[in-house]
Amino acid sequence: MNFFQYQLGRMKLVMRGKNKIMGWNMTLDEVQAFFASQHKTVLTFFGYSKNYENEKEMLEIVKNVLSKYKPETTLVNIGGTNGGMGSAYPLAKSLGFTTTGITSTRGIKYKVQISEAVDYVCFIKDAQWGGKLPSSNELSPTSKAMVLCSDVLVSIGGGKITRDELLYGKELGKSVEFYSAEHEHQSTNAHSRKMDLPTPESFLGDADEIFGNTHKKN
Repeated sequence: MNFFQYQLGRMKLVMRGKNKIMGWNMTLDEVQAFFASQHKTVLTFFGYSKNYENEKEMLEIVKNVLSKYKPETTLVNIGGTNGGMGSAYPLAKSLGFTTTGITSTRGIKYKVQISEAVDYVCFIKDAQWGGKLPSSNELSPTSKAMVLCSDVLVSIGGGKITRDELLYGKELGKSVEFYSAEHEHQSTNAHSRKMDLPTPESFLGDADEIFGNTHKKN
């Protein structure tokens, strides 16, 4: 990782002063220890990192899910960023929930937009954004942390990384809940044209192939 870019990313977040950074280069054990120290149910939302085709519908699902939990005893955890599923952070805050985010250290270098509505951010040491490690079925530290630190996994759509995280959660016997949702059509079509690929037949992510249309605990 470029040291200058890394330091610049850290400085920008510190100067903004909107989040409490629990660690800039945390290990999996350190992230788990932080969440355990909160003594609350960890409800993690999974989904798309970019925009939803129907964000209003996504937020309605989030609101309905959160209505089953008490802010005093529940942490709402997502991936830390503004876009996609991270758009649910302000809603969770408005309902009185403490919010957390688990993000790869790559986010510091590339200065991803960390949501201002995240109370606590854990940057975990990881060479990738999440998903499976190269030539392996093992998940990267970011994805492992997202699953291992969670008591309840709720996904609204999601791609390959989300699919692999949910499968790992099921393997561990954790509560998994999935709601089908489409990612934004316009940007997806634009990407396909740019890459000279055919127009997608579906805007549902890879996670939907396994968990789609359940709308209930798996």
